[in-house]
Amino acid sequence: MNTEEINISRKGTSDELYRELLNELGRYVYVIVFNKLRSCGTKEDVEECVSDVFAELFIIAEDGKCDDIRKMAGIIAKRRAVDYFRKLSVSQNKMVCVEYEEFSEFADTLNVEVLSDSNEVRRDILREIEALGEPDSTILMQKFYYNKTSSEIGKTLKMTASTVRSRCVRAIERLKISLASIGITRQEGNYE
Repeated sequence: MNTEEINISRKGTSDELYRELLNELGRYVYVIVFNKLRSCGTKEDVEECVSDVFAELFIIAEDGKCDDIRKMAGIIAKRRAVDYFRKLSVSQNKMVCVEYEEFSEFADTLNVEVLSDSNEVRRDILREIEALGEPDSTILMQKFYYNKTSSEIGKTLKMTASTVRSRCVRAIERLKISLASIGITRQEGNYE
């Protein structure tokens, strides 16, 4: 609803304006409020909040100070719903809790020890790549970390694509030897 439609509705009775606003924006406001309060409020809490939103919206619509009543309804609904959420959470002395079973799949897949080890291996690999020196370290980083083609790398380093490819092959061989010397080997697609 825009200002013109509100002005047309205001020419009738206030009841007609209220009815038109409820018909036009009722579901929209209800959905916003319900999504904010569904974890802590009852159906009655949602309905009370929606009523408060429309009470404030009716005052604004009667004054005619709003250009876009739909946007205003959304803003008021979000703010009122957040206020109700805070009030209900404090009065019930509870936080929104999620059952442990819902997160069990995440807990089972997250292994901190393995994650820490893989981060350490990554740091070691990056250190060894840097030890290769320029331009080999730049070629490997651009090729494998940034997925650039040999011709793109060549333009950056002012080399031909074939030179980049041959340097890349030699750098990989040197990297394998240096990683093996510190105990990092590739087995079944993973580095250990």
